[in-house]
Amino acid sequence: MAIIQIYPSILAADFSCLCTEIRRVEKAGVDGIHLDVMDAHFVPNLTFGPVVVRHIRKCTDLPFWAHLMMDDPGPYLEPFQKSGVQGIFVHLEINSEPRAMCRQIHSLGLKAGLAINPETPLGDFPLWIDSFERVLVMTVHPGFGGQAFMTEPLEKIRRLKSAVDTTGAELQIEVDGGIDEHTAPSVVEAGAEILVAGSAIFGAEDLFSAVQNIRKAGQNVLVKSKG
Repeated sequence: MAIIQIYPSILAADFSCLCTEIRRVEKAGVDGIHLDVMDAHFVPNLTFGPVVVRHIRKCTDLPFWAHLMMDDPGPYLEPFQKSGVQGIFVHLEINSEPRAMCRQIHSLGLKAGLAINPETPLGDFPLWIDSFERVLVMTVHPGFGGQAFMTEPLEKIRRLKSAVDTTGAELQIEVDGGIDEHTAPSVVEAGAEILVAGSAIFGAEDLFSAVQNIRKAGQNVLVKSKG
């Protein structure tokens, strides 16, 4: 049985003390850190770049996955690799062939992920399903934290899960957007095994309970499905 992984998004953290925030969620038992990188073009917001990541890399040994919400991520892949990330998500919506971008990420010794916005169809996903290590299904519109969970992408998760089971592809399905202990069961039931949560974790008074409640809510679905 898979173990549900939790990756908090530091977009919801207190940026005046990022190291402290990261150490708090590490102590709470998270599995890695999700880095929402926005370029103010692909999405209307601007966050941080490789320099910030290089500094916070000193705070923890947890895996870092950078979610590049960028029109042209290519020139930034190596700077993020040098900053200390273990994996990079690029978006299906950018004007690039997914497998070519995947090869570029792999050439840097990193794991590769493909992010998909809520309204974006999967398209020719059988062509790239064997290329990436992760697929990130967005259940909110990217660009801002704290949005309400959208149910429409659940069918997309189900289709991906069915394809993974059929082909035997080693692709992990990750979900980002409005994830908390109430929405976790539906995405796990659909096929997700990695959950990104921002406000539900960093906005909680008790971070340990927040992390464990989300994980437990998802894990219970897997236990019932095996029963």
